[in-house]
Amino acid sequence: MLDRRRFLTATGAGLIAAPFLGLLGRRPARAQGGARRLLIFHSPNGTIHRHWRPSGGERDFAFPAGSVLEPLAARRDDLIVIDGLDIKTGTNHEGGMAAMLTNRGGAGTPTAGASIDQYVAARLGAADPFASLAFGVLTDLWGGGQQTRMTYRRDGELVHPDADPRRAFGRMFADLLGGDDVVARRRLRRQSVIDLARDELGDLRRRVGRPEQVKLDAHLAGLRSIERSLFSEGLDCAPPGEPDPLSKNENDNGPALLDAQMRLAVAALACGLTHVATVQFSHTISPVVFRWAGNSDGHHSLSHASDNQEAKVADFVAAERWCAEQFGALIDLLAATPDPAGGTLLDSTIVLWAKEMGDPRAHVCTEVPFVLAGGGVFEPGRYLRYDGLSHSHLLVSICQALGLDNDTFGDPSTGSGPLEGLA
Repeated sequence: MLDRRRFLTATGAGLIAAPFLGLLGRRPARAQGGARRLLIFHSPNGTIHRHWRPSGGERDFAFPAGSVLEPLAARRDDLIVIDGLDIKTGTNHEGGMAAMLTNRGGAGTPTAGASIDQYVAARLGAADPFASLAFGVLTDLWGGGQQTRMTYRRDGELVHPDADPRRAFGRMFADLLGGDDVVARRRLRRQSVIDLARDELGDLRRRVGRPEQVKLDAHLAGLRSIERSLFSEGLDCAPPGEPDPLSKNENDNGPALLDAQMRLAVAALACGLTHVATVQFSHTISPVVFRWAGNSDGHHSLSHASDNQEAKVADFVAAERWCAEQFGALIDLLAATPDPAGGTLLDSTIVLWAKEMGDPRAHVCTEVPFVLAGGGVFEPGRYLRYDGLSHSHLLVSICQALGLDNDTFGDPSTGSGPLEGLA
């Protein structure tokens, strides 16, 4: 049998072995000012612009009665409504879904094909238990592919959202459940390998030169980050209530699933589990029927209703108004949740409502609607209109607001620099 000291020595040697060096990443960038977190909300199938657009100008805009965005009227002064941006690297449903958060630059571009959530997470989330968390609602009906997924770790590598709130809850908070005794026993079993090998590593550090000490310290910091991603440690918040058991693929569970996933996303940010989260409701070409909004046809089918199909257009608008209500509820949750550093989570979280298309009846990714809230870095209460500018500038603005220094996002040929007029 391997004795304790030989075990620890072998383990310590394993921790500093060269093959692990590839796991080390850059130190996380930290934002200047208020923005420290990113939360992306997605609902599919574009919009009908005449039912979506606010009236008025940049600062005196309003949401017309019956319009898609009217449910957000109470939060008007917290929002930036962005009109007229084009997704220039994608078209139609599938292309828009793939390009919405990536701008499809490919592996050879500075962002290497990553979506903005993953690009930011790789830089802000190194010390977090989870670099990012992806929550899905009715996202698994057609499996995992380009039509049903919006986030990419890198070019061609999809990130699959967890569409089961109870499973997501267990993964996030398992180590805080079961009472103090259960938690203590579990954490003892999972005691840090680095801590167990502290003596041997300290001896090694004393025997190597200063350059090697610096490398060893950086390497151990990276390994510590990986360990922390394996179990929730030192969270200074109480876990939320466990979500009700719901079938993740049952159409009519949509509202309850979305409510549970939004609450988990906010809890993850509040508890310091991550700085980056996404909440994806369904996917492009969505077959979901918004019965709770009075619909009897699938959302995708309604999104293609022509102007002379007034009843179907009205149903589509009702579904989109419901999505606006949910985005408003997400903002309300953030505003009601204290930030441990002071203020509320809304003060420190950039919230983006993104869609993958403009007018779905034309199958185009022009004039794609976006809505921003929170973060404390952009002046809210504005309606910004553009004339075919690439949405990549919006992605750059979000990155830079979070302290990153990239000047392009995705395909550099679509332009560089932040979105003019947003700051």
